[in-house]
Amino acid sequence: MGEELEKLKQRLPLLDYLRQQNWTSRPVGHGPEFVGLCSLHPETRPSFHVNARKNLFYCHGCGEGGDLIRLVQLSRRLSFGQTLTYLQQHSAAADSTSVLEETAAFYQRQLQLCSEARCYLQQRGVHDPALIQDLRIGYAPGARLRRHLLAQGYSLELLQRTGLVNAQARDAFYRRIVFPCSQVGGVVNLYGRSLGDTFPHRFLPGGKGDLFAWESVRQFPTVILVEGLFDLAVLWQAGFRNTTCALGSRLTPTPFRQLSDRLTRRVYLVFDQDENQTGQGAAQQLARRLEEVGVKAHVVALPSGHDPNSYFLAGATAADFAACLQGAPPR
Repeated sequence: MGEELEKLKQRLPLLDYLRQQNWTSRPVGHGPEFVGLCSLHPETRPSFHVNARKNLFYCHGCGEGGDLIRLVQLSRRLSFGQTLTYLQQHSAAADSTSVLEETAAFYQRQLQLCSEARCYLQQRGVHDPALIQDLRIGYAPGARLRRHLLAQGYSLELLQRTGLVNAQARDAFYRRIVFPCSQVGGVVNLYGRSLGDTFPHRFLPGGKGDLFAWESVRQFPTVILVEGLFDLAVLWQAGFRNTTCALGSRLTPTPFRQLSDRLTRRVYLVFDQDENQTGQGAAQQLARRLEEVGVKAHVVALPSGHDPNSYFLAGATAADFAACLQGAPPR
């Protein structure tokens, strides 16, 4: 048990845990010590000290001190066993976020090395280097990620648990353009679009997280919702930075709550204008749900057979798209 506890505390240093809890601190001198307000009792002058090298804390205000386990016991009022369960779950989530962040950065570097992937982006109408950087678009060549992540110290078990490699230890993404799906706290999933003949869309197991780029979009009084990430990319490139993405035409409860968290918001639904009307049917259904909770919704009709990506590839301009928005009546 003692060895397992030490491993747990090494995987999740006390200072890292506190910063994940939004603890604000300043260094004390040039050593490993930091000071900030204590979360265990009310105070206005910082008295909570952390020694990052020893992984210990002490509060001169309330007199409490100890290691990470003791801090969690006190702050969350948990038993020893409950604390271990909580920290193991917290550590697993932190490990997953860390390895997905490293994977996204690795794929970004690979994009710069692959002319075929860059040509594919051009063919899909995504050509602005600043936009590609903003969206952290990358490329998964396959047969390289596992070796890179193992060299960074991540375990094969973690790579398999997150879905980055399959049961045969092969990279899950192969010849795919990759978009990281992020929310507050880091990357929660990856979307891959195939360059070849394999199944075009792929996500890692687990949830897709929030509406795409929601933290940068939620401030706008008017929001454009699209189905796909290439739709979002061309609209951002054209200046419509108030665009978010549902990663499909069906909204799960969390994205729906996000979209409807301000009753003053106006939402434009720009779904695929396909022949079987699946996209438009989903848009109409979502518009009704939004109207039921008091959010004004507009279903935007693009020319037949188009989604936002193909519309711009066919030669449409930002002014053309703005006219489509203006022509969409509220429900």
